Amino acid sequence: MKNEYLRRLNISELKPMQEDALEFIKTGTDTVILAPTGSGKTLAFLLPVASFIKKEGSGVQALVLLPTRELGLQIEKVFRAMQTGHKVNTCYGGHPITTEINNFSVPPALLIGTPGRIADHIRRSSFDPDTIRTLVLDEFDKSLELGFAEEMKFIIENCRNIRTRVLTSATNIEELPAFVGIRTPRYINYQQSSDPKLSLKVLRAEGKDKLQLLFTLLCKIGNESSVVFCNHREAVERISELLSEKGISHGIYHGGQEQEKREQSLIKFRNGSTRILLSTDLASRGLDIPGVQNIIHYQLPGSLSSWIHRNGRTARMTREGTAWVLLAGEDYLPDFIPEKLEEELLTGTYEMPEPELFNTLYFSVGKKDKISKGDIAGFLMQKGMLGKNDLGLIEVLDYASFAAVKRTVTSQLLKRIKGEQLKKKKVKIELAR
Repeated sequence: MKNEYLRRLNISELKPMQEDALEFIKTGTDTVILAPTGSGKTLAFLLPVASFIKKEGSGVQALVLLPTRELGLQIEKVFRAMQTGHKVNTCYGGHPITTEINNFSVPPALLIGTPGRIADHIRRSSFDPDTIRTLVLDEFDKSLELGFAEEMKFIIENCRNIRTRVLTSATNIEELPAFVGIRTPRYINYQQSSDPKLSLKVLRAEGKDKLQLLFTLLCKIGNESSVVFCNHREAVERISELLSEKGISHGIYHGGQEQEKREQSLIKFRNGSTRILLSTDLASRGLDIPGVQNIIHYQLPGSLSSWIHRNGRTARMTREGTAWVLLAGEDYLPDFIPEKLEEELLTGTYEMPEPELFNTLYFSVGKKDKISKGDIAGFLMQKGMLGKNDLGLIEVLDYASFAAVKRTVTSQLLKRIKGEQLKKKKVKIELAR
Protein backbone atom coordinates (compact mmCIF):
# COMPACT_ATOMS: atom_id res chain seq x y z
CA MET A 1 0.00 0.00 0.00
CA LYS A 2 2.97 2.36 0.40
CA ASN A 3 2.97 3.43 -3.26
CA GLU A 4 -0.79 3.96 -3.20
CA TYR A 5 -0.52 6.19 -0.12
CA LEU A 6 2.24 8.22 -1.80
CA ARG A 7 0.12 8.63 -4.93
CA ARG A 8 -2.78 9.94 -2.86
CA LEU A 9 -0.41 12.39 -1.17
CA ASN A 10 1.01 13.42 -4.56
CA ILE A 11 4.51 12.32 -3.52
CA SER A 12 6.72 10.62 -6.11
CA GLU A 13 9.22 9.00 -3.75
CA LEU A 14 10.32 8.88 -0.12
CA LYS A 15 13.38 10.63 1.22
CA PRO A 16 16.26 8.50 2.59
CA MET A 17 15.27 9.31 6.19
CA GLN A 18 11.71 8.17 5.52
CA GLU A 19 12.88 4.97 3.83
CA ASP A 20 15.11 4.18 6.82
CA ALA A 21 12.29 4.86 9.26
CA LEU A 22 9.87 2.66 7.32
CA GLU A 23 12.39 -0.20 7.24
CA PHE A 24 13.21 -0.12 10.96
CA ILE A 25 9.77 0.66 12.40
CA LYS A 26 7.98 -1.98 10.32
CA THR A 27 10.10 -4.67 11.98
CA GLY A 28 8.80 -3.53 15.36
CA THR A 29 12.14 -1.97 16.38
CA ASP A 30 11.90 0.90 18.87
CA THR A 31 13.09 3.90 16.86
CA VAL A 32 14.21 7.47 17.55
CA ILE A 33 14.01 9.76 14.49
CA LEU A 34 16.13 12.92 14.63
CA ALA A 35 15.74 15.18 11.61
CA PRO A 36 15.26 18.89 10.86
CA THR A 37 11.88 20.57 10.89
CA GLY A 38 10.15 20.15 7.54
CA SER A 39 12.07 17.00 6.62
CA GLY A 40 9.03 14.70 6.57
CA LYS A 41 9.04 13.02 9.98
CA THR A 42 5.23 12.84 10.05
CA LEU A 43 5.04 10.59 7.00
CA ALA A 44 8.08 8.66 8.26
CA PHE A 45 6.04 7.29 11.17
CA LEU A 46 2.54 7.37 9.65
CA LEU A 47 3.42 4.90 6.88
CA PRO A 48 4.55 2.12 9.23
CA VAL A 49 1.78 2.95 11.72
CA ALA A 50 -0.78 2.49 8.94
CA SER A 51 0.74 -0.90 8.13
CA PHE A 52 0.39 -2.00 11.78
CA ILE A 53 -3.32 -1.20 11.98
CA LYS A 54 -5.42 -4.30 11.35
CA LYS A 55 -8.80 -4.04 9.67
CA GLU A 56 -10.16 -6.79 11.87
CA GLY A 57 -8.80 -5.12 14.99
CA SER A 58 -10.99 -3.30 17.48
CA GLY A 59 -10.37 -0.34 19.74
CA VAL A 60 -7.52 2.15 19.55
CA GLN A 61 -4.53 0.40 17.96
CA ALA A 62 -2.02 3.27 17.68
CA LEU A 63 -1.50 6.38 19.81
CA VAL A 64 0.42 9.55 18.86
CA LEU A 65 1.24 11.93 21.72
CA LEU A 66 2.42 15.46 20.93
CA PRO A 67 2.79 18.84 22.64
CA THR A 68 0.35 21.04 20.71
CA ARG A 69 -3.12 20.93 19.23
CA GLU A 70 -1.92 22.42 15.93
CA LEU A 71 0.63 19.64 15.42
CA GLY A 72 -2.04 17.04 16.14
CA LEU A 73 -4.44 18.48 13.57
CA GLN A 74 -1.67 18.58 10.98
CA ILE A 75 -0.87 14.89 11.52
CA GLU A 76 -4.56 14.02 11.32
CA LYS A 77 -4.78 15.92 8.01
CA VAL A 78 -1.93 13.87 6.51
CA PHE A 79 -3.42 10.58 7.75
CA ARG A 80 -6.82 11.42 6.28
CA ALA A 81 -5.18 12.33 2.95
CA MET A 82 -3.62 8.83 2.89
CA GLN A 83 -7.18 7.41 2.74
CA THR A 84 -6.33 4.31 4.76
CA GLY A 85 -9.94 3.51 5.53
CA HIS A 86 -9.18 3.66 9.27
CA LYS A 87 -10.82 6.10 11.66
CA VAL A 88 -8.66 8.82 13.24
CA ASN A 89 -9.47 11.32 16.00
CA THR A 90 -7.45 14.12 17.58
CA CYS A 91 -8.01 15.09 21.22
CA TYR A 92 -6.78 18.31 22.83
CA GLY A 93 -7.69 20.86 25.45
CA GLY A 94 -9.40 24.17 24.89
CA HIS A 95 -12.74 22.81 23.69
CA PRO A 96 -15.52 20.69 25.25
CA ILE A 97 -14.49 17.13 26.06
CA THR A 98 -18.01 15.80 25.48
CA THR A 99 -17.62 15.78 21.69
CA GLU A 100 -14.47 13.70 22.02
CA ILE A 101 -16.16 11.28 24.41
CA ASN A 102 -19.00 10.80 21.92
CA ASN A 103 -16.47 10.06 19.17
CA PHE A 104 -15.17 7.14 21.24
CA SER A 105 -18.52 5.34 20.82
CA VAL A 106 -16.75 3.94 17.76
CA PRO A 107 -13.07 4.07 18.82
CA PRO A 108 -10.56 5.36 16.23
CA ALA A 109 -7.84 2.99 15.05
CA LEU A 110 -5.42 5.92 15.31
CA LEU A 111 -5.72 8.29 18.26
CA ILE A 112 -3.76 11.55 18.28
CA GLY A 113 -3.65 13.91 21.23
CA THR A 114 -1.93 16.10 23.77
CA PRO A 115 -0.84 14.31 26.97
CA GLY A 116 -3.16 16.22 29.30
CA ARG A 117 -6.30 15.45 27.32
CA ILE A 118 -5.39 11.80 26.60
CA ALA A 119 -4.65 11.23 30.30
CA ASP A 120 -8.04 12.74 31.11
CA HIS A 121 -9.76 10.30 28.74
CA ILE A 122 -7.96 7.34 30.31
CA ARG A 123 -9.12 8.44 33.77
CA ARG A 124 -12.68 8.71 32.41
CA SER A 125 -12.38 5.27 30.72
CA SER A 126 -13.30 6.86 27.38
CA PHE A 127 -11.35 4.11 25.63
CA ASP A 128 -9.44 0.95 26.50
CA PRO A 129 -5.66 1.60 26.47
CA ASP A 130 -4.94 -2.13 26.51
CA THR A 131 -5.69 -2.37 22.78
CA ILE A 132 -2.87 0.04 21.88
CA ARG A 133 0.11 -1.71 20.25
CA THR A 134 2.00 1.25 18.76
CA LEU A 135 3.07 4.45 20.55
CA VAL A 136 4.53 7.54 18.85
CA LEU A 137 5.92 10.47 20.84
CA ASP A 138 6.18 13.28 18.29
CA GLU A 139 8.35 16.26 19.29
CA PHE A 140 9.04 14.32 22.48
CA ASP A 141 11.61 16.78 23.80
CA LYS A 142 9.11 19.65 23.60
CA SER A 143 6.50 17.63 25.51
CA LEU A 144 9.01 17.05 28.29
CA GLU A 145 10.06 20.71 28.19
CA LEU A 146 6.44 21.84 28.57
CA GLY A 147 5.99 19.74 31.71
CA PHE A 148 4.01 16.84 30.30
CA ALA A 149 6.24 14.19 31.92
CA GLU A 150 3.72 13.14 34.60
CA GLU A 151 0.85 12.79 32.14
CA MET A 152 3.04 10.90 29.67
CA LYS A 153 4.23 8.55 32.40
CA PHE A 154 0.62 7.91 33.46
CA ILE A 155 -0.48 7.21 29.87
CA ILE A 156 2.38 4.86 29.03
CA GLU A 157 1.96 2.93 32.27
CA ASN A 158 -1.69 2.38 31.36
CA CYS A 159 -0.86 1.21 27.83
CA ARG A 160 0.33 -2.21 28.95
CA ASN A 161 0.54 -3.93 25.56
CA ILE A 162 2.74 -1.58 23.54
CA ARG A 163 4.95 -3.47 21.10
CA THR A 164 6.55 -0.65 19.13
CA ARG A 165 7.67 2.79 20.26
CA VAL A 166 8.69 5.67 17.97
CA LEU A 167 10.10 9.01 19.13
CA THR A 168 10.68 11.97 16.80
CA SER A 169 12.21 15.43 17.06
CA ALA A 170 14.56 17.88 15.38
CA THR A 171 16.67 17.98 18.55
CA ASN A 172 17.77 15.27 20.94
CA ILE A 173 17.83 15.16 24.74
CA GLU A 174 20.66 13.81 26.88
CA GLU A 175 18.73 10.90 28.35
CA LEU A 176 15.36 9.36 27.57
CA PRO A 177 13.13 9.05 30.67
CA ALA A 178 12.81 5.48 31.92
CA PHE A 179 8.99 5.61 31.76
CA VAL A 180 9.15 5.77 27.92
CA GLY A 181 10.13 2.10 28.02
CA ILE A 182 12.83 2.22 25.34
CA ARG A 183 15.97 0.29 26.21
CA THR A 184 17.92 -0.29 22.99
CA PRO A 185 16.41 2.02 20.35
CA ARG A 186 17.59 2.32 16.78
CA TYR A 187 18.55 5.94 16.06
CA ILE A 188 17.86 7.46 12.64
CA ASN A 189 19.89 10.66 12.77
CA TYR A 190 19.61 13.06 9.86
CA GLN A 191 20.22 16.22 11.89
CA GLN A 192 23.35 17.20 10.01
CA SER A 193 22.48 15.78 6.58
CA SER A 194 20.32 18.68 5.44
CA ASP A 195 21.53 21.73 3.49
CA PRO A 196 18.53 24.05 3.90
CA LYS A 197 20.08 27.09 2.19
CA LEU A 198 19.59 29.21 5.28
CA SER A 199 21.35 32.58 5.48
CA LEU A 200 22.20 33.74 9.02
CA LYS A 201 22.58 37.48 9.64
CA VAL A 202 23.09 39.79 12.61
CA LEU A 203 21.73 43.33 12.90
CA ARG A 204 22.79 45.61 15.75
CA ALA A 205 20.67 48.52 16.97
CA GLU A 206 21.99 51.91 17.95
CA GLY A 207 21.60 51.92 21.71
CA LYS A 208 19.21 49.59 23.52
CA ASP A 209 15.98 50.06 21.54
CA LYS A 210 15.53 47.34 18.92
CA LEU A 211 12.05 48.41 17.83
CA GLN A 212 13.29 50.94 15.27
CA LEU A 213 15.68 48.30 13.96
CA LEU A 214 12.81 45.84 13.59
CA PHE A 215 10.69 48.48 11.85
CA THR A 216 13.49 49.25 9.39
CA LEU A 217 14.09 45.56 8.70
CA LEU A 218 10.39 44.93 8.05
CA CYS A 219 10.38 47.84 5.60
CA LYS A 220 13.46 46.41 3.87
CA ILE A 221 11.90 42.95 3.69
CA GLY A 222 8.77 44.48 2.18
CA ASN A 223 6.21 41.92 1.04
CA GLU A 224 8.12 38.81 2.14
CA SER A 225 6.60 36.39 4.65
CA SER A 226 8.22 36.74 8.10
CA VAL A 227 7.88 35.31 11.61
CA VAL A 228 9.16 37.53 14.43
CA PHE A 229 10.03 35.52 17.56
CA CYS A 230 9.87 36.82 21.13
CA ASN A 231 10.40 34.92 24.36
CA HIS A 232 7.19 35.85 26.17
CA ARG A 233 3.59 36.64 25.25
CA GLU A 234 3.86 40.02 27.00
CA ALA A 235 6.66 40.99 24.60
CA VAL A 236 4.54 39.89 21.63
CA GLU A 237 1.65 42.08 22.79
CA ARG A 238 3.89 45.08 23.53
CA ILE A 239 5.69 44.94 20.17
CA SER A 240 2.36 44.42 18.41
CA GLU A 241 1.04 47.68 19.86
CA LEU A 242 4.16 49.58 18.83
CA LEU A 243 4.13 48.19 15.27
CA SER A 244 0.44 49.06 14.97
CA GLU A 245 1.28 52.66 15.92
CA LYS A 246 3.81 52.67 13.09
CA GLY A 247 1.24 51.31 10.63
CA ILE A 248 2.80 47.88 10.14
CA SER A 249 0.12 45.23 9.42
CA HIS A 250 0.74 41.97 11.29
CA GLY A 251 -0.77 39.07 13.22
CA ILE A 252 0.08 37.64 16.64
CA TYR A 253 0.25 34.09 17.94
CA HIS A 254 0.87 32.96 21.53
CA GLY A 255 -0.51 30.67 24.21
CA GLY A 256 -2.45 33.39 25.98
CA GLN A 257 -4.87 33.84 23.09
CA GLU A 258 -8.18 32.06 22.73
CA GLN A 259 -7.87 29.04 20.49
CA GLU A 260 -10.11 30.63 17.86
CA LYS A 261 -7.90 33.72 17.63
CA ARG A 262 -4.74 31.60 17.28
CA GLU A 263 -6.41 29.61 14.53
CA GLN A 264 -7.41 32.72 12.62
CA SER A 265 -3.92 34.19 12.94
CA LEU A 266 -2.41 31.10 11.31
CA ILE A 267 -5.04 30.94 8.57
CA LYS A 268 -4.47 34.59 7.63
CA PHE A 269 -0.71 34.07 7.67
CA ARG A 270 -0.98 30.97 5.46
CA ASN A 271 -3.22 32.61 2.88
CA GLY A 272 -1.20 35.81 2.60
CA SER A 273 -3.66 38.27 4.13
CA THR A 274 -1.05 38.71 6.88
CA ARG A 275 2.64 38.69 5.95
CA ILE A 276 4.13 39.28 9.40
CA LEU A 277 3.48 37.04 12.41
CA LEU A 278 4.69 38.00 15.91
CA SER A 279 4.95 34.90 18.06
CA THR A 280 6.46 33.11 21.01
CA ASP A 281 8.20 29.76 20.51
CA LEU A 282 4.71 28.26 20.24
CA ALA A 283 5.04 28.84 16.47
CA SER A 284 8.45 27.17 16.23
CA ARG A 285 7.14 23.61 15.87
CA GLY A 286 4.53 21.53 14.19
CA LEU A 287 2.69 24.27 12.31
CA ASP A 288 1.69 24.14 8.66
CA ILE A 289 2.99 27.55 7.56
CA PRO A 290 4.82 26.98 4.26
CA GLY A 291 6.69 29.64 2.35
CA VAL A 292 8.14 31.59 5.30
CA GLN A 293 11.03 33.62 3.90
CA ASN A 294 12.38 35.28 7.07
CA ILE A 295 12.82 34.33 10.70
CA ILE A 296 13.51 37.33 12.93
CA HIS A 297 14.88 36.69 16.42
CA TYR A 298 13.71 39.92 18.08
CA GLN A 299 14.70 38.32 21.37
CA LEU A 300 17.46 35.72 21.53
CA PRO A 301 16.35 32.10 21.87
CA GLY A 302 16.97 30.52 25.25
CA SER A 303 18.51 27.28 24.03
CA LEU A 304 20.05 25.51 21.03
CA SER A 305 16.79 23.59 20.63
CA SER A 306 14.80 26.82 20.35
CA TRP A 307 17.34 28.22 17.86
CA ILE A 308 17.05 25.14 15.64
CA HIS A 309 13.26 24.94 15.76
CA ARG A 310 12.70 28.65 15.15
CA ASN A 311 15.00 28.63 12.12
CA GLY A 312 13.33 25.44 10.92
CA ARG A 313 10.25 27.49 9.99
CA THR A 314 12.11 28.79 6.91
CA ALA A 315 14.41 27.31 4.23
CA ARG A 316 12.17 24.24 4.17
CA MET A 317 12.52 21.62 1.47
CA THR A 318 14.27 23.30 -1.51
CA ARG A 319 13.44 26.91 -0.64
CA GLU A 320 15.88 29.50 0.63
CA GLY A 321 15.39 31.59 3.75
CA THR A 322 17.06 34.08 6.08
CA ALA A 323 17.31 34.14 9.87
CA TRP A 324 17.93 37.60 11.33
CA VAL A 325 19.25 38.11 14.86
CA LEU A 326 18.57 41.54 16.37
CA LEU A 327 21.02 42.72 19.02
CA ALA A 328 21.06 45.90 21.09
CA GLY A 329 23.49 47.62 23.42
CA GLU A 330 25.85 45.07 24.94
CA ASP A 331 23.95 42.02 23.66
CA TYR A 332 26.09 39.14 22.47
CA LEU A 333 25.41 35.84 20.76
CA PRO A 334 25.09 32.90 23.17
CA ASP A 335 27.68 30.13 23.01
CA PHE A 336 25.14 27.52 21.92
CA ILE A 337 24.73 29.15 18.49
CA PRO A 338 27.40 27.24 16.58
CA GLU A 339 27.10 28.92 13.19
CA LYS A 340 29.02 31.97 12.04
CA LEU A 341 26.60 34.82 11.42
CA GLU A 342 27.14 37.57 8.87
CA GLU A 343 26.88 41.12 10.22
CA GLU A 344 24.79 43.48 8.11
CA LEU A 345 24.04 47.19 8.24
CA LEU A 346 20.72 48.67 7.17
CA THR A 347 21.95 51.90 5.63
CA GLY A 348 19.34 52.44 2.92
CA THR A 349 16.04 54.30 2.94
CA TYR A 350 13.15 51.87 2.83
CA GLU A 351 9.50 52.49 2.06
CA MET A 352 6.64 51.17 4.20
CA PRO A 353 5.53 47.66 3.16
CA GLU A 354 2.68 47.68 0.66
CA PRO A 355 -0.74 46.43 1.84
CA GLU A 356 -1.34 42.69 1.49
CA LEU A 357 -3.04 41.59 -1.72
CA PHE A 358 -5.68 39.54 0.11
CA ASN A 359 -8.33 39.86 2.79
CA THR A 360 -9.79 36.87 4.63
CA LEU A 361 -13.53 36.23 4.74
CA TYR A 362 -15.09 34.31 7.64
CA PHE A 363 -18.04 31.93 7.07
CA SER A 364 -20.06 30.64 10.05
CA VAL A 365 -20.35 27.10 8.59
CA GLY A 366 -17.90 24.24 8.19
CA LYS A 367 -17.43 20.50 7.72
CA LYS A 368 -20.07 19.64 10.32
CA ASP A 369 -22.56 21.57 8.16
CA LYS A 370 -21.58 19.50 5.08
CA ILE A 371 -19.70 22.45 3.56
CA SER A 372 -16.66 21.85 1.30
CA LYS A 373 -14.03 24.06 -0.32
CA GLY A 374 -15.87 23.61 -3.62
CA ASP A 375 -19.08 24.90 -2.03
CA ILE A 376 -17.31 28.05 -0.83
CA ALA A 377 -15.58 28.65 -4.17
CA GLY A 378 -18.78 28.09 -6.17
CA PHE A 379 -20.75 30.43 -3.92
CA LEU A 380 -18.20 33.24 -4.23
CA MET A 381 -17.92 32.90 -8.01
CA GLN A 382 -21.64 32.47 -8.74
CA LYS A 383 -23.35 34.65 -6.14
CA GLY A 384 -20.45 37.05 -5.68
CA MET A 385 -19.35 37.13 -9.34
CA LEU A 386 -15.77 36.65 -8.16
CA GLY A 387 -13.11 35.98 -10.79
CA LYS A 388 -10.99 32.85 -10.43
CA ASN A 389 -7.80 34.90 -10.05
CA ASP A 390 -9.41 36.93 -7.25
CA LEU A 391 -9.84 33.88 -5.01
CA GLY A 392 -7.03 32.55 -2.84
CA LEU A 393 -6.67 29.78 -0.28
CA ILE A 394 -9.86 28.31 1.22
CA GLU A 395 -9.82 26.46 4.55
CA VAL A 396 -12.81 24.60 5.96
CA LEU A 397 -12.80 23.77 9.68
CA ASP A 398 -15.43 21.85 11.63
CA TYR A 399 -17.65 24.82 12.41
CA ALA A 400 -16.19 27.69 10.35
CA SER A 401 -14.61 28.37 6.98
CA PHE A 402 -12.20 31.00 5.66
CA ALA A 403 -11.47 32.23 2.14
CA ALA A 404 -8.80 34.62 0.91
CA VAL A 405 -10.07 37.15 -1.65
CA LYS A 406 -8.28 40.02 -3.40
CA ARG A 407 -8.41 43.18 -1.34
CA THR A 408 -9.45 45.27 -4.35
CA VAL A 409 -12.71 43.32 -4.85
CA THR A 410 -13.64 42.59 -1.23
CA SER A 411 -15.98 45.50 -0.62
CA GLN A 412 -18.06 44.93 -3.76
CA LEU A 413 -18.09 41.16 -3.13
CA LEU A 414 -19.54 41.56 0.36
CA LYS A 415 -22.34 43.71 -1.02
CA ARG A 416 -23.23 41.09 -3.66
CA ILE A 417 -23.39 38.14 -1.25
CA LYS A 418 -25.17 39.96 1.58
CA GLY A 419 -28.25 37.94 2.56
CA GLU A 420 -27.47 35.12 0.08
CA GLN A 421 -27.78 31.51 1.29
CA LEU A 422 -25.00 28.95 1.01
CA LYS A 423 -26.42 25.48 0.25
CA LYS A 424 -29.80 26.72 1.47
CA LYS A 425 -28.29 27.82 4.79
CA LYS A 426 -28.27 31.28 6.33
CA VAL A 427 -24.60 32.09 6.82
CA LYS A 428 -22.78 34.87 8.59
CA ILE A 429 -20.06 36.20 6.28
CA GLU A 430 -17.67 38.95 7.32
CA LEU A 431 -14.04 40.01 7.32
CA ALA A 432 -11.98 37.85 9.67
CA ARG A 433 -10.58 39.98 12.47
